[in-house]
Amino acid sequence: MTEPARRTPQQNLITIVSAMILIGTEVFGVAVAAGWAIAGLFELGDTVSYVLMLLFSGLGAWAMVVLWRRAVQVEPIRA
Repeated sequence: MTEPARRTPQQNLITIVSAMILIGTEVFGVAVAAGWAIAGLFELGDTVSYVLMLLFSGLGAWAMVVLWRRAVQVEPIRA
């Protein structure tokens, strides 16, 4: 019997970074779009629109940090 191939920490890091890029663009795209859409829907003006985009982007950044921590637990990046 052969042993299954083991993943190196570099492969794990590449996997995590790739997932973070993919998911991050979606999260921040949704955050900016949601701020713009809510401000437009309720006619709140440009300033409120930018504030909502900033708030939602902050929530997205927090979600990305949580995702990074959980991903590193599953796919360790240290030997």
